[in-house]
Amino acid sequence: MALLRQEVDPSEVGLDAKALDRLDQHVAHFVDEGRLPGFLLAVSRGGRVAHLTTHGHRDIAAGLPVEADTLYRIYSMTKPVTSVAALILVEEGRLSLDDPVADHLPAFADQRVYAGGSGAGLTTRPVGQPLLVRHLMTHTAGLTFAFYHCHPVDALYREAGLESAVLPGSDLAATVEAYARLPLQFEPGTQWNYSVATNVLGRIIEVVSGRPLDEFVDERIFRPLGMPDAGFQVTDEQAGRLAELYGDAEGGGIERIPGLPLFGRPRFLSGSGGMVATAYDIHRFSELLRRRGELDGVRLLRAETVDLMTRNHLPGGADLRTFGSRPAHDEPGNDGVGFGLGVSVVTDPGRTQAPSGLGTYGWSGVATTTFWVDPSHDLTVQFLTQLRPKRSLKLYPELKRLVHEAITHRPVVSPRPAR
Repeated sequence: MALLRQEVDPSEVGLDAKALDRLDQHVAHFVDEGRLPGFLLAVSRGGRVAHLTTHGHRDIAAGLPVEADTLYRIYSMTKPVTSVAALILVEEGRLSLDDPVADHLPAFADQRVYAGGSGAGLTTRPVGQPLLVRHLMTHTAGLTFAFYHCHPVDALYREAGLESAVLPGSDLAATVEAYARLPLQFEPGTQWNYSVATNVLGRIIEVVSGRPLDEFVDERIFRPLGMPDAGFQVTDEQAGRLAELYGDAEGGGIERIPGLPLFGRPRFLSGSGGMVATAYDIHRFSELLRRRGELDGVRLLRAETVDLMTRNHLPGGADLRTFGSRPAHDEPGNDGVGFGLGVSVVTDPGRTQAPSGLGTYGWSGVATTTFWVDPSHDLTVQFLTQLRPKRSLKLYPELKRLVHEAITHRPVVSPRPAR
């Protein structure tokens, strides 16, 4: 069984063990107060795991602890994986970032964009420029989510039955066609709005490759990288390792809530949020990115392609706060953070809410999972739990602050041994 293990003493790679203990104690406090079920936290430098902590439970009622091989629903952390899959096709010349989406998905031909009004008075006009593949990957497509409740187009998504981003009972192809029947919120490339765009990208991968999304990702990413538990479903053998999903209880504390339907191959293969993975799987994927497309002799992407993926693509060097399309983007946490091809990118560390090195990239999931790679400090971090809170825990800024407090110096890293 593939398990993430601590590989090196923190002091050998420029990390302060006492500061890491403070980090553990801070996060454990959320568990001990009943605000988190449990967690796994891993900090690596130079690709070597220097700190690995588990605390609390993967299943509270059954008394099952979080362990190194626990499986997690990673939700939107699926997006960087789908983006890598698309970039593999780009490198093969089968897809271009500048391809109109309609070239691969004809339902997006004659796309319309919101012009004004709401409800029965909502008006649209023909789109002024084509929706491109790069717009999907940067979330500048003009697509949205039904649950935002802050734009008239969001309401159209709800009316179309897309409250959960999937057309009930439908597969990826039918759901993406439902998106195409709705107007865009804005002209592609003119604003940033986090959306169902990566589901559309997943469908393009299926059309271009001629393979279902789960099969393509397994064949081209998971198996070559040695990510044995990653996928879009949970087998009978894996079932006992899957963490239960929790949400906020009405009277305080947390309670078990329904999660993704994972037992048996899902009808809807969500490139936006359908994956499960262990800490080992996520470490392997993070290492691929940190090492700019190559891991243990397996090269999935050219270094230049990973560099392209992990740089800010918002026009004029804008960040998520200034380029965002809705009020929720106007948050301090979006200062100094841009967006690449499927990942956020720190563009101005001095303006970020939490300490971050220039060029730090990564992404998070709705169940309070996150990972980031900080090239300037040769640092990789992942935090895994299973909680969908109704309100922010304010956990990530403190997590980043305490990780950075543990850095004493940049390590001299010896070559990583072969697998």
